[in-house]
Amino acid sequence: MRDFLTEQELTQISRRISEIEARTDAEVVTVLAEQSDDYYYIPTLWAALVGVVMPSVLILLPFWFELIDVLMIQFLVFVVLAVALRFRPLLRRLIPRGVRQWRASNLARRQFLENNLHHTEQELGVLIFVSELERYVEILVDRGVAKALPNDVWEAVVDNFAGAVANGDVYEGFDRCLIAVGEVLAEEFPISSEKNELPNHLVLL
Repeated sequence: MRDFLTEQELTQISRRISEIEARTDAEVVTVLAEQSDDYYYIPTLWAALVGVVMPSVLILLPFWFELIDVLMIQFLVFVVLAVALRFRPLLRRLIPRGVRQWRASNLARRQFLENNLHHTEQELGVLIFVSELERYVEILVDRGVAKALPNDVWEAVVDNFAGAVANGDVYEGFDRCLIAVGEVLAEEFPISSEKNELPNHLVLL
């Protein structure tokens, strides 16, 4: 994860969250996941499929292979692909879009609960969740925020952040997202008392 954010950038994100919470009663938690699942079954499945068709391919070649040679080639192809397809840029392309979104969305909801955003005093918890491999961004809010602000308030913010993640600009995306979210929260839920119920640092998974 340090490849995406430096210590200075992590500190700046924490500072930005503190600035937001100095202006609003809402509690903001940010989570950055390297990926939402290990997806080990995806490379294994593709390697197995290629391994299954490999004997048919070898038959078409103008060479004679003994049975032991075919089995050895089949095994080597499976092992090489099972390892090589775990390379992140390749893995991202192999995972169906629906699966990526489902896994990331599930992790976002688990993080909302694990970070106690549903237990804030005024029900004003806000989670900004990012999963880098899936290029997935979601803003989840507790009941108090949802009653006052419809989901479409966050759509443009999420889309802009997701675009930044896709371009590798994770920190810039976070910073712009926090500024936009902070403005909305400060206007709708201006601070009435000083408090800090949840941690302000970026949670790294």
